[in-house]
Amino acid sequence: MTVGTNSSPGAVGAAGTPSPAAAAPGPAAESAPGPAAESTDLGIDPDDLPDGLVVADQSGRVICFNSAAARLTALAPAEALGARIERALPLEDLDGRRWWALTDPYGGLTTRRGQPERNLLLPGGREVLVSARYIRAHPTGPLHRLVVTLRGTEARRRTERSHAELIATVAHELRSPLTSVKGFTATLLAKWERFTDDQKRLMLETVDADANRVTRLIAELLDISRIDSGRLEVRRQPVDIATAVGRHVQALTANGQAPDRFLVRVSRALPDLWADPDKIDQILGNLLENAVRHGEGTVTIDVAPTSLTNAAGKTEKGTAVTVTDEGPGIPEESMGRVFTRFWRGSKRGGTGLGLYIVKGIVEAHGGTITVGRGPGGGAEFRFILPVGAPAYLTQ
Repeated sequence: MTVGTNSSPGAVGAAGTPSPAAAAPGPAAESAPGPAAESTDLGIDPDDLPDGLVVADQSGRVICFNSAAARLTALAPAEALGARIERALPLEDLDGRRWWALTDPYGGLTTRRGQPERNLLLPGGREVLVSARYIRAHPTGPLHRLVVTLRGTEARRRTERSHAELIATVAHELRSPLTSVKGFTATLLAKWERFTDDQKRLMLETVDADANRVTRLIAELLDISRIDSGRLEVRRQPVDIATAVGRHVQALTANGQAPDRFLVRVSRALPDLWADPDKIDQILGNLLENAVRHGEGTVTIDVAPTSLTNAAGKTEKGTAVTVTDEGPGIPEESMGRVFTRFWRGSKRGGTGLGLYIVKGIVEAHGGTITVGRGPGGGAEFRFILPVGAPAYLTQ
């Protein structure tokens, strides 16, 4: 890789390795060119790397200090190049001990190959993730190159906060139904003879509803795990999307919603849709339940043919489903967070995980989903799914 802009003249060549004038030729120098020289054929510039890169030579002086390292350390490359590594990177562990004195890469055990990533502190208490690789001429030889990578901790902090929020949400959502289940079952076991049949039925119906709530939460957690790990499976079959919409509307009216609250408009020229029917039900159920719970007025469901651009940049046929309500809608400042974990449009219940899962399912099908404001000012969710049959049926 080219490090001419970040190297000390006369000491480092174009690839970040000792020039003939700076190091006497010998078998050791020729056999261990170091990672910088090995990257020359790739044409990679250190400033193109997303992480901070600091390279020190066999004497411990910095010969490469890329722009990401400068950003993380607030130190200009010109100040770092040529300086001792411990001065350019005065790192301390979380207990205040100097990291270079603890690890001693140049004078420590010659069998060491590097240091695993860990949290360290720069002056001023700035936290960075640091790992090191020791490049030696031969397995137990002296250090030829010290390669240090630096990363910011923001992404890891966000992940840790997300995990903590998930745990807190799960604990909160599980505690309420499990407390109810435990209370009613304990009461029934202790005082069965004292209750009438109607009272027993009411208690058991409550237990059943709370058990279903726990089951739904566990299913959501499993879906999140599969989405985050890229293991969400889609079993494509022919799906009649219009029939699926009608089935969900009928279920909502059977549960007490007024039939005239729903307006379903289906185009007569829908292409054949291949999708996972269970996942489609999950999408429709979530979007319609949100429209009923958080919206107002008429809930309109439009199903129509459309087109979309796939991952390869080609246009293909698709089916678009749009769900619109007439409620207050979603504030403009919240539009970008609708499909994130734990986002709630109101305080009317829910875990805040449903729309995150919906987005994951749609994208697993190769589709897209968007949110906006409907003609009546309410929320409008629109998802588009490609309709093509699986590859094994088209070959």
